[in-house]
Amino acid sequence: MTALAPAVVGSELKWWKKGDIAAFFALFTNNLTNIITFTALLTMAGLPVSMVVGRIAPAFGLAILITSSMYVWFARRLAAKEGRGDVVALPSGPSAPSIFTVTFLVILPVYSTTQDAELAVGIGLVWGFLEGLILFVGSFFGDLLRRAVPRSVLLACLAGLGLLLLAMNPMLQTFQFPVVAFVVLVIVFMNWFGRAPFLGRVPTGLLLLIVGTAAAWAFGLQTPEAVQSALVYAGWHPPQVAIGSFVEGVAHSAPYLASAVPLALANYVFDLENIEAAEAAGDHYRARPVMLVNGGATMIGALMGNPYPVTVYIGHTAYKEMGAGIGYTMLNGITMFAVGLFGMSALLLSVVPMAAIAPILIYIGIVTAAQSVRETPKVELPVIFVALFPWIANWANSLVGNTLKSVGTNAAEVGADALNSAGTYFSGISTLGNGAPLSSLLWGMIAIFAIRNKPMLGAIVSGLAGILAFFGVIHAAVPSLPQAWDLSDSHVMFLVAYLMVAALFVAKWIQDRTTGTTVTFSDTDEITLSSAVSPSLIQSTRG
Repeated sequence: MTALAPAVVGSELKWWKKGDIAAFFALFTNNLTNIITFTALLTMAGLPVSMVVGRIAPAFGLAILITSSMYVWFARRLAAKEGRGDVVALPSGPSAPSIFTVTFLVILPVYSTTQDAELAVGIGLVWGFLEGLILFVGSFFGDLLRRAVPRSVLLACLAGLGLLLLAMNPMLQTFQFPVVAFVVLVIVFMNWFGRAPFLGRVPTGLLLLIVGTAAAWAFGLQTPEAVQSALVYAGWHPPQVAIGSFVEGVAHSAPYLASAVPLALANYVFDLENIEAAEAAGDHYRARPVMLVNGGATMIGALMGNPYPVTVYIGHTAYKEMGAGIGYTMLNGITMFAVGLFGMSALLLSVVPMAAIAPILIYIGIVTAAQSVRETPKVELPVIFVALFPWIANWANSLVGNTLKSVGTNAAEVGADALNSAGTYFSGISTLGNGAPLSSLLWGMIAIFAIRNKPMLGAIVSGLAGILAFFGVIHAAVPSLPQAWDLSDSHVMFLVAYLMVAALFVAKWIQDRTTGTTVTFSDTDEITLSSAVSPSLIQSTRG
């Protein structure tokens, strides 16, 4: 992998660098994928295209523009403070999980029941506003949590997010359309991972889109008819204040807000993880102002008609490796606003195939995961893989659910026993995958405190995990209370299991206090044990 560029001495931070071109195309295509996704989901479900393209998309672009502008300001402030010109602005984008959650758990169920698009979107706006409010209030504790949660854990969780949530489906799309994506993917390997780029004078992000688009048209995967159909939706669509829809949604939103709290906590964790990734790459941003901006922009977006929260987007390290500065973020904000303003999302999708975009997302996911390995001490490397498991289960859970939905059924109708007997281990997939952002973080902390021999911290985290599981924030599809007060109810079972882990940590703490055993880690991660008891006990403890 290409090493990070050396620091540039001097306080001048240029508005545009050569690397901003490639970084812009990477970030823009990533954001474009999200706007295309919710446009397709909502319109295919029957919501009016005029509402989605004319109201939601412009407000979505406005929220991205607000965060992008503020991130540029933060970067310029940081450059002036530290006297260097190699600062990279944070990337801005939507919370990808929120797009699916608010669409499938809020907007579409309401619309399918009532056939009232205004009500469905209005409830979605309340949901999005609550997401932003939680992030806004939580910003006052962000820096504290960054100090409390080990960096290795935050980066490990981000690795799972990058590989499974961002890169896995694009990798599948790559193998679905190999005549388009294979060449694009290998150019990514040559130009962004390698040191001898192909056609190095052409910005790689632009080169990828040209090659992928040309291949798609050459093999007939894109058609002029699709472009002509998409032109119908282009036009002038300025953002509009949506207070009326918001107020109407407030009166009916209570049953649908259960998913907002855990997902807001997940978005909160995403922000912390991405800010920590920027820190590891050399750019120190304080969590509070960044999260205040995200929460504020999300609430403004909701009042203007956008139900989807915005966040610090994944990939800061990748953009730094491309040689970006602040121009890529600013141009992304302007371009995303323009896409919504002129109703261009459908037109862009008709010209540029998703298969050409997919390898760019794969690259960002790989770089994000690689950073976690690079920045993690050797003794803590197992934490990365522990934190991956909830994300793998989360992806598998979505895959099983979507597969069953495609044939007109669901897991409840088929039954967990039938799925388990088929070898899917669905009960485990479901409980491990639900609440993956938080359970990944919690299990990463449990693992690292076990490795680092910090039993009391491990006990505290285990107890917290038990409480969250008891209320269904993790290991359950939606928060809820137990239906039975015994181990037949998964809420109770997980509470007991986590309390048993907490008891184990307490027992370990008592043992260490009794024997006088301590564990220290040197800079080379060599483990040193000291104890007031015999060497044989030390050896058994080491084993």
